[in-house]
Amino acid sequence: MPVFLPISYLIASILFIVGLKRLSSPAEARSGNWIAALGMALAVIATLMAPHLEHRGLMLIALGIGGVAGVVGARRVPITDMPQMVALLNGLGGGAAAVVSTVEYLQVSQHAFIHAQAASATGMLGVIIGSISFMGSIVAFAKLQGLVSEKAVTSGALRFLNMGLGGLIVLCVGVLGAGGGEGWWFGLLGAALAFGGGMVAPIGGADMPVVISLLNSFTGLAAAATGFTLDNTALIISGTLVGASGTLLTQLMCKAMNRSLANVLFGGFGAAPAAGATSATGASQKPVREISPADAAVLMANVREVIIIPGYGMAVAQAQHSVRELAEMLAKRGVEVKYAIHPVAGRMPGHMNVLLAEANVPYTQLYDLDQINSEFERADVALVIGANDVVNPSARSDESSPIYGMPILDADKAQHCIIIKRSMNPGFAGIDNPLYYEPRTMMLFGDAKGAVQKLIEEMKSAG
Repeated sequence: MPVFLPISYLIASILFIVGLKRLSSPAEARSGNWIAALGMALAVIATLMAPHLEHRGLMLIALGIGGVAGVVGARRVPITDMPQMVALLNGLGGGAAAVVSTVEYLQVSQHAFIHAQAASATGMLGVIIGSISFMGSIVAFAKLQGLVSEKAVTSGALRFLNMGLGGLIVLCVGVLGAGGGEGWWFGLLGAALAFGGGMVAPIGGADMPVVISLLNSFTGLAAAATGFTLDNTALIISGTLVGASGTLLTQLMCKAMNRSLANVLFGGFGAAPAAGATSATGASQKPVREISPADAAVLMANVREVIIIPGYGMAVAQAQHSVRELAEMLAKRGVEVKYAIHPVAGRMPGHMNVLLAEANVPYTQLYDLDQINSEFERADVALVIGANDVVNPSARSDESSPIYGMPILDADKAQHCIIIKRSMNPGFAGIDNPLYYEPRTMMLFGDAKGAVQKLIEEMKSAG
């Protein structure tokens, strides 16, 4: 191996680590992304310059096609569809690892039996994890895109099927380890693909932040396993970094919901209202205080501090630009505006942060749950835009609630709470929210974007 290759991989790995570190800060995230991209470019160029490399022309064509597709996707896919795009890109990474592992196994299996066994050990990991990541990400994309229902599925038949597929995967691994032929390898590939789809299919749409993070870690681990198969240092290090960071993020997401990973994957959360939870039908009979856009505008324009709580409803309505405009108008009137971001609000990790950043909301105005919760008691108005379960006080007081123990944003502790919501329908957990009926809560019914636009118009007309 020429000296420039391991040196290039070492430099690329350092750039990956530095880039990942800078991604942890909003102020440095853009530069971190460029640094990591530079590391990947260096690794690819170094690999293409390696001696005795075959089919360089085909590789360059593939790079060109992928590069064009990436640029077009990045420019044309709206920021509100970013969860779907992330799921697809993540799945492609896992699928690539599975394909490379399969091709490498087919090549090595032509040689001595002992060499085939050594290659299949890491290759099997690559094909199993990569296939699960690929098909799981495709199903996640379909749920996020609305191609299939977002609701959780609790079918016993599906669980039985997944158990059977898991057993088939174990059988194929055992037979291949004992010297089984190529047919068993493709059986392993098919079983892993089916298991990946079956694993994600039962999970509800609002649990997609955890699922996407978990599948991201799977893709990293698959890439690392493929790196061992190919004896590629850069692939091993980059895959391990992705796997480790994805695993850590998954743990943080589960902690933010006070649920175990097993509960997310197998609990059927979001399939139906839990026993003991107040039904939406019964809740609809309770009286609520409704507020008009004009009155809401007057209230917010004459207070000291407003905390905005964005949720999935804001993302669906693509209201982030209107929300920023409203915040700027309030700031001109001397109102201090802050944004409270719940870790699992939306459909991917950091979904609300991405949307608000796209709308040019200053990152200094964004606060996570631990930073902002102590502020609510001093806030004059908590403006909830399309959020449900992340502000539900039942998580603190109702032990029968399925979200009991989940850390929430303390919107109920503000002096006034204005909730923008289409209707009184419950959130993903399928339970009623006592916050809607509090004396200090006022409901502003309507589409998030339309309601915020009305607030802006009322403020403009008031001068």
